[in-house]
Amino acid sequence: MLKTGKFLIATPTIIGDFNFQRSCVLMVDIKQSGAVGFIVNKKLEYTLDELMDTVSTPFSVYYGGPVEPDNLFFIHKFGALIPNSFHIRDNLFWSGNFESIIGLIESGKLAEQEIRFFLGYSGWSEGQLENEIQEDSWVISDKIKPEDWIVHHSEDLWKNQMRALGGKYLLWSNAPENPMSN
Repeated sequence: MLKTGKFLIATPTIIGDFNFQRSCVLMVDIKQSGAVGFIVNKKLEYTLDELMDTVSTPFSVYYGGPVEPDNLFFIHKFGALIPNSFHIRDNLFWSGNFESIIGLIESGKLAEQEIRFFLGYSGWSEGQLENEIQEDSWVISDKIKPEDWIVHHSEDLWKNQMRALGGKYLLWSNAPENPMSN
């Protein structure tokens, strides 16, 4: 069952969809009216200091999804220290007071292993995600820990999840990103 804090792992049926191919999406808000998540394993070439004049620290920025790709979002481990944060699960939170985040970064009190920045998010309207799951476009997982993606860079996260799923997914763990180039 899909709920906040679980991951969607893109199955190989999503080949050709640039936004979600080989994606691992952390779900942060699920309601009957729709769902919101962030792709955690697609690092961009930009760093935070390149995107914002008020930041001097070069934190990595990730592609969160195709919705609002010009807006910056974040997931962090600081809960109560960041006013207006939303609890996801365990010690993970999303959003919150941005000025507090910048202050903690610039003072050196917030390390890159404690926060992840995203341009855009992934969103689904009512019933859309449920249909995609029924069509086997996604596998739901609760086995991915924050250490797997927020603490360590997560370029191999999707590949590792395909291996962990085993069976028919095992073959895809070593397949090239574009099967036509094999």
